[in-house]
Amino acid sequence: MKIGNIKLDAPLALAPMAGITDLPFRLICRRLGCGLTVSEMVSAKGLLYKNVKTTEMLRIDAGERPTAIQLFGSVPHELAVAAKMVEASGADIIDFNMGCPVPKIVNNGEGSALMKNPQLAYEILAAMADAVQIPVTVKFRAGWDDARRNAVEIALAAERAGVAAVAVHGRTRQQFYDGKADWSVIADVKRAVKVPVFGNGDIFTVEDGLRMLKETGVDGLMIGRGADGNPWLFSRLKAALAGAAVPPAPTVDERLDLAAEHLQMLIDYKGEYISVKEMRRHISAYLKGMPHAAEFRGRFHKADTRKQFIALLEEYRQCAYRYYETEKHFAYGIVEES
Repeated sequence: MKIGNIKLDAPLALAPMAGITDLPFRLICRRLGCGLTVSEMVSAKGLLYKNVKTTEMLRIDAGERPTAIQLFGSVPHELAVAAKMVEASGADIIDFNMGCPVPKIVNNGEGSALMKNPQLAYEILAAMADAVQIPVTVKFRAGWDDARRNAVEIALAAERAGVAAVAVHGRTRQQFYDGKADWSVIADVKRAVKVPVFGNGDIFTVEDGLRMLKETGVDGLMIGRGADGNPWLFSRLKAALAGAAVPPAPTVDERLDLAAEHLQMLIDYKGEYISVKEMRRHISAYLKGMPHAAEFRGRFHKADTRKQFIALLEEYRQCAYRYYETEKHFAYGIVEES
C-alpha cells in the first residue's frame, strides 16, 4: 500500500490517541507489525509560538518510520506554516485532525467541529497540501451528528484539496466513543473517492479487522483503542492478511515483559518521575481481561518509582501463574480477545 510516494509494508495504521501514541508506544506498535504510526495531536498554534512541549512532539525515531505527525487547528495559513515545520522536522506524512470530539477542541472550531464547515476544511487541506512536498492525509468522522452525516462530502473535498489518503471513523462527534461504529459510512467514502481509505472504529480482534475489509472494501485499517494494551493485534492481523498462521494471543509473560520494556522506554524518553505516572494508565490496558487486574491496578496507581513498579509487575506475574495453574488454563496464556 502506498500513500503518495510513501510505501507501507502493511495496510495497518496506528490511530492517533492523546496521551497514548507518544514515541515509545509508536515504536512498540511498529515493531509488532504496524505499517504506519501517527503521533498524538500537535497544535499548529503551539508550533508557531515555538512552545517547547509542542515542538518536542515532532520527535521521530528511525525505528518507527514511516510515521505521520498529526496537526490540529482551524486557520489555513497557520496550518500551512505548521505543515512546513513538520516537513522540516523529518516527518514522512502530515495528517490533519478532523475527528477529535473533546469539548476543548471543538469549542475552538477545531477537530470534528470542522465537519460542520466543509468549505473551511477544504481551504485548510488545500493550504497544507500546497505548502509541502510530503503527503498530507486527513482523519475525520461519520459526521457531526446523525442529522449531519457528511463524511462523503468531506472526503470529496479532501480529495479535491490534494490529500493523499483519508481515514474515516464510523462514529459521529455526538457519539464520542459510545455506541457502535457505522461501517457503512466508511464503505460509502471508499466508493466515492480514488485516494486510499483507512477504516477506523471497533477493530478489537483479528476477526473485526478482516470483517471491516470485507464489508467496506477499504485499503487499510486504522486501529486505535484496539491496540491500547494489545499492540500484538498488529502482528496478528498482518499475518492474517498475508495468509500466514495467526500467532496466538499474548501470554502473561509477553504482556508483562512488554509492559516492563514500555516503562523503560518511557523513562529513557521522559525521565522516571513522569514516566511512572504515565505508565499507571498503560498498565491498566495491558492487564485488561486478566485475573485480579482491578486489585493490582489500584496498587500500580500508588507506585512512584521504577523499582516499585517492576516489583509489582513481578508480584502480579506470580499471582497470574497461580491463577492459571489453578484454573488449568493453557501454559500461563490468556483467553482470546472478546
